[in-house]
Amino acid sequence: MSSLDDLYRRVIMDHYQAPRNMGDLEDADATIQLKNPTCGDQITLQMKVEDGRIVDAKFRGEGCSISMSSASMMTDAVKGLNVEDALDLADRFSKMMLGEDVATEDFDDIEALQGVCKFPARIKCATLAWKAMEKGIKEHHCEHCGGEHDTDQHHE
Repeated sequence: MSSLDDLYRRVIMDHYQAPRNMGDLEDADATIQLKNPTCGDQITLQMKVEDGRIVDAKFRGEGCSISMSSASMMTDAVKGLNVEDALDLADRFSKMMLGEDVATEDFDDIEALQGVCKFPARIKCATLAWKAMEKGIKEHHCEHCGGEHDTDQHHE
């Protein structure tokens, strides 16, 4: 195993054993619950969005080290971002999970998950929290633009 692989494993385990932003958000604008039926991973993501910016994000969940560390990394990464940048980050993360070459200079700890693409069965674990964030942004936007949304199209 290379030293880079070892470093990535340590980063993933650090986020799994000491997750960032785990808990409840009292004044959440969006609460999203998603479950990966394949493995049973589940997450409840709460976000506070003000003026098009994610000002806070917290999660609760149960699942493997990949899904829970990814949720920890995602909540850390999106806090403070405007929703467009958060959606762009999610898009690039999804592409990285598919093995595509993407710009990762602003990924910080998220880059540690790039090896997951070698294990197709684990990709849904890594992307669960990201899908919840995308769904939350879309639902929050629909509520504030006065439009209706079809929640079925957002489910994984």
